[in-house]
Amino acid sequence: MRRNLIGLAVVAALAVGAVLAQTAQGGLGKGRLALGANLRQRVIKNLNLTDAQKTQAKGILQAAKAAGAPIRTQLQAARQEMAAAIKAGDAGKIQSIASAAGVLQGQLMANRANAMAKLYGILTPDQQTKLEQMQAKIQQLRQQLRAAQAGN
Repeated sequence: MRRNLIGLAVVAALAVGAVLAQTAQGGLGKGRLALGANLRQRVIKNLNLTDAQKTQAKGILQAAKAAGAPIRTQLQAARQEMAAAIKAGDAGKIQSIASAAGVLQGQLMANRANAMAKLYGILTPDQQTKLEQMQAKIQQLRQQLRAAQAGN
């Protein structure tokens, strides 16, 4: 189980570029999260991380998670405030909360990007090349999926 968690976390951080773009455009559904977990496991397996890399990755991801925790808490509070502002019909407060939430989301994005950069740095050149190839294939498949969904 520990190995799966490390693998899931490493790929989540490394392949998150496309996922972040999707999240920013409207979030991921539960079905997509399950699909993403399977995809991350396959990517991890194909990268053949060493035990040392897995240990380093775990430390990087734990630090990023700890750094992001207070920001996620603030975002949760902002969502609750937003719900109250919507019910009250307070356009000024809605704008204020949205702006503050945007700053928080930017901080989370930077935190994730910094973690991804550190994770990318622990990969060998061959692993980096493999990862880039896998990311390109994933992006291509996403585009095909979007095109198919647009056609329906």
